[in-house]
Amino acid sequence: MSAGVGTSGPVVVVGGGVVGLCTAYYLAAAGLPVEVVERRRLGSGASRGNAGWVCLSHSTPVPAPGVVRYALRSLGRPDSPLYLRPLPDPAFVRWLWRFWRSSTPAVFKRGYTAIAELNRETFGLFDGLRESGVDTTLTRPGMVHAFLSPAEARHHLALQREMAHGHYPVPDDIVTGAGAHLLDEALSPAVRAAYLVAGEGVVDPEAFARSLGEALAAAGVKIHENAEVTGFRSAGGRITALRTADSDLPCAAVVVAAGMRSPDLLGLLGHRLPLQAGKGYSFSVDLDPAPRHTLYFGERRAVASPIGGTTRIGGTMELSGNNNHLDWRRIVAVALASRHYLGRWFDDPDDLVGLIRDPWVGGRPFLPDGLPVIDRVPGHDNAFAATGHGMLGVTLGPVTGHRLAEYVVTGRRPEALAPFGFDRLRG
Repeated sequence: MSAGVGTSGPVVVVGGGVVGLCTAYYLAAAGLPVEVVERRRLGSGASRGNAGWVCLSHSTPVPAPGVVRYALRSLGRPDSPLYLRPLPDPAFVRWLWRFWRSSTPAVFKRGYTAIAELNRETFGLFDGLRESGVDTTLTRPGMVHAFLSPAEARHHLALQREMAHGHYPVPDDIVTGAGAHLLDEALSPAVRAAYLVAGEGVVDPEAFARSLGEALAAAGVKIHENAEVTGFRSAGGRITALRTADSDLPCAAVVVAAGMRSPDLLGLLGHRLPLQAGKGYSFSVDLDPAPRHTLYFGERRAVASPIGGTTRIGGTMELSGNNNHLDWRRIVAVALASRHYLGRWFDDPDDLVGLIRDPWVGGRPFLPDGLPVIDRVPGHDNAFAATGHGMLGVTLGPVTGHRLAEYVVTGRRPEALAPFGFDRLRG
């Protein structure tokens, strides 16, 4: 077998989103027997309806300087890009407190640096997946950052240049005036400033997950869909089997990559994970002209992506508890926000029911410092976790899977994973 796992049974990955499927892929590529357990269908969770970005320029922790003040201004405003609805839940209050403590410049800079280092291999790994036959659907049209105010555009570009540190190309200046909306013909003349970050990518996340599943099946990986993990059997500090409603699955090791389900599973292993759902909303619409690039709408913090022959528009960060309740007001708010940048593609919010397709809400898993946990589970030699990726699950999926597979195989934690350990979450 390997230095990091036992000698009997497969490595079982719990979670069929992009992170879990990428982890299973690299484990199987290393020659280990692998099984995947997903409580619904592969790619049906937060991986399904997101904007599909594979980007370096927006790979930053959410708790940033000023974000708490911005969130407090959203109280009572369900149309705000960042919406906070306080809950009478001590765990939620503790999470908010830790989120606030993580929004200082020093903590944000450490978190950003850690993600940037982990991201170094991202596009190379996507290339490797494609070369091995996985239809990643990745294109790299670049990302246009669009603004209604030149001053706001210059401010954002200055911050981005400061953070880039050679990790990705940043333009020297913004484009202003009538020429700004010409960076992408889908942009409205109301866009008065913009800049292009070349090389940023986009995938169809549902198709990517489906292709990963097909590649795993072709490699002999057994996939259990509609199977709920209800517990674990262990002996001597090692997991020996996973319990499901139908049967027990013997294992040599287990990887918990189950998104918002992860805290329940890790709780069964004696670890409380302070994970909250940052709910995001999206929908698809046919626009003429349609965007050629991924678009970031600066002042309104909404996005648009060319996916599968249509345009997916998304936005908002809603902290309202761990639920998947779709609040139609939030869909309307995202649509109204996009109209500042894409023109009046609809006249009245009542028209949206007939214009948009696939309205979606997803609970993106967030830890209070905005970083994922990618580590061995303390107290269990053969249990690992990969969760808490927030809005970066697609971008960080391949590198998370690649590095975690290395950890499982060798038993030694890669240096790039040091900032993403359980130890930082104590207290």
